[in-house]
Amino acid sequence: MWRLSAIATRGVSSLPCRSTAHTFRTVALDARPGYRFASDDFTPEPVPPRLPRPDEAVSRSPLIITAAVNGAETRREQTPYVPYTPDEIAEETRRCREAGASIVHVHGRRPDGTPTQDRTTFRRILEAIRTRTDIIVQFSTGGSVDMDLDERIDALDLQPDMATLTTGTVNFGEDVFLNTLPMIREIADHLDTYDIPPEIEIFDTGMIDTTMRLLEDGHLEHPLHFDFVLGVPGGMGARPEALDFLTSLVPDSSTWSVAGVGPHEWPMAREALERGGHVRVGLEDNIYLEKGVLARGSWELVETVADEADTFDRSVATPEEAAELLELDKS
Repeated sequence: MWRLSAIATRGVSSLPCRSTAHTFRTVALDARPGYRFASDDFTPEPVPPRLPRPDEAVSRSPLIITAAVNGAETRREQTPYVPYTPDEIAEETRRCREAGASIVHVHGRRPDGTPTQDRTTFRRILEAIRTRTDIIVQFSTGGSVDMDLDERIDALDLQPDMATLTTGTVNFGEDVFLNTLPMIREIADHLDTYDIPPEIEIFDTGMIDTTMRLLEDGHLEHPLHFDFVLGVPGGMGARPEALDFLTSLVPDSSTWSVAGVGPHEWPMAREALERGGHVRVGLEDNIYLEKGVLARGSWELVETVADEADTFDRSVATPEEAAELLELDKS
């Protein structure tokens, strides 16, 4: 499994935007699947292209694509392609790996689709994935908004290659994703106990300040990998200037990716590609390939990003290359 290593830090910087016949499409969706809103007329503002400054160097570091294949709340009523069972999740993971993903982000589901962080379920998921592919496996510790902390961290002793750590509380539409500071410390300490590198999930700027405090207090250590989840109603909006502000706050030794929610998935993926960052896509965050067209799985969303990477002169990272960029070590 992948573990922390002492590889030298590699910085990344922004990339120029170039025209291409194959471009991302802004999708007119109502919301991220599974999120509940006060109204059904949620319409995002278009994200304008950002032009690089003359002093910005071109980075050609390999692109890490994370596939968020199921999430906690995307349902078959919304898309028939979301996987529920361990074998379904593993098969979708294999397809995502073949399409270009180097990390898979997984939630547990029961056969009827109900979210669960049950250890047995996660053990079956992990075993099924590892018999099919060499992808880096990342467990969610967020679970769903209705879960208590013990349930959310029940499976960490299985020692996945990575796991998420959200460093603050955020409104999720009509719900609240609760992460008090004691809860955050406990999750961080569990990750340390089982030698699991975290991915720091950021929904708003204050979460970066909390992450810095955890570093100072010894609950985390450099280098860190951040995932900026943008466009959740109640969290930070999916705007280029928001992404620029977030990336300006993280330590220089860090790497980062962007998960644009719902219709923001493609515009924010392109913003990340321009800046030399990395990208998360998948049915957890967005179920459409384009307006009115369901993606046939997370693999098709991964494939679209992988195709676009060439426009920015970036290769798509293998799991080995992703491990090197994230300073993980397989042991």
